[in-house]
Amino acid sequence: MIDLTGQHIFIVGGSRGIGAETARTAAKAGAKVSINFQSNVAAAQALVDEIGGKAWSVQADAAADGALDGAVDQAVAKHGPLSGMVISAGIFEAAKIEVMTCDFWDRMMAVNLRSTFLGVRAAARHLRARGKGGSIVIYTSTAGQRGSADFSAYATSKGAQILFMRSMALELAKNRIRVNCIAPSWTETAMSGHVMDAIGREQVLKGCPLGRVGLPSDVAGATAFLLSDLAQFVTGSTMTVDGGIDMRG
Repeated sequence: MIDLTGQHIFIVGGSRGIGAETARTAAKAGAKVSINFQSNVAAAQALVDEIGGKAWSVQADAAADGALDGAVDQAVAKHGPLSGMVISAGIFEAAKIEVMTCDFWDRMMAVNLRSTFLGVRAAARHLRARGKGGSIVIYTSTAGQRGSADFSAYATSKGAQILFMRSMALELAKNRIRVNCIAPSWTETAMSGHVMDAIGREQVLKGCPLGRVGLPSDVAGATAFLLSDLAQFVTGSTMTVDGGIDMRG
């Protein structure tokens, strides 16, 4: 088991899906976890109750300027110095170019990309002040590596996350702060489940070399590795966790 004992991990968008599973995995590995959520108080509290004393939740709109700064400040006051951040906030929606509106485009960029910038900014301030380095993990998508018909705004936001990650990895390296992305493909969550249902589960599975779609635990395990000292020489990388789906184009 990967050991995260003594670490304090802040998870942006941590009350559901992959973010919630990452909170569980990090806590099992010994970390204290601060779980950010936007509006679902009940889901966040249920997760905190499930994990127990190592977990705490804080409400903040990840796309609002300054909100995550304040949330991380509160988390540090509660759990001690920050050692890592996971950015899991995101939306996954389709729109063909002929009907896509500016509001749709702007919302996708705000939730998926602006929240990434604001999360890294909040984390960098604390990790630099701590002076012991740290790890930032950003959840992108294989759509951001190859593009995706009908999901062009989503794919664009995810591709931009990867370039932002690489820029931050260079900028923060002198402070021993590692920044990496994880790119899942189809993963069994509430966010993507309805899309798979619309496409057809059998059709989706035809493109899965390992015979199944991903589980949140698949991504959470990779995240725990990147947060740990086992990955202390890994930065500026995008780890694809997709069961081989992207090999098939």
